[in-house]
Amino acid sequence: MVFPADTVYGLACDPEQPAAVARMYALKGRPARQPSALMFPSAAVAFEALPELGPRTRALLARLWPGGVTVLLANPRGRFPLAGGGEVLGVRVPVARALAELHGPVLQTSANASGGPDARRLADVPAAIRSGADLTLDGGELPGTPSTVIDLVGFDARGEWAVRRVGAVATETVAAAVAAGWWTH
Repeated sequence: MVFPADTVYGLACDPEQPAAVARMYALKGRPARQPSALMFPSAAVAFEALPELGPRTRALLARLWPGGVTVLLANPRGRFPLAGGGEVLGVRVPVARALAELHGPVLQTSANASGGPDARRLADVPAAIRSGADLTLDGGELPGTPSTVIDLVGFDARGEWAVRRVGAVATETVAAAVAAGWWTH
């Protein structure tokens, strides 16, 4: 499906269906080895699906979700192998009404040609992607800045974090969220 997130238009599918994942990658023109993120409809659903998250990471994510961040998390159980991340899993919980009815995650990427500009409007999504999707939702014009990618793989064990891509949420905002709960763990 093509859907409006809280940042840019996204392209999503069932993360457990190999044919759907292959189709999503083909529509986007994305190399199969490049990971995509899991997007959950709410923080509660994400926390339930990811019981291995440590207390420090959970506390930080409770301050950042929902919002314009994608977090990179350790994936020691190798879950969601079709997401392509192996030992690292990208996870996102947007402020997006389009996903509110879901009960689990979708595998998602931005709804643009691989390496192309991000789509702020449905009309900005390439015609081949729109016509190749089973469902297309128009949410009007979006902010147009992709999510900020934050590496939290070493956060619980060592307090390490890093912004890997600056986007919708400023690095200073992430740093303030980290500082706000640092003393609690």
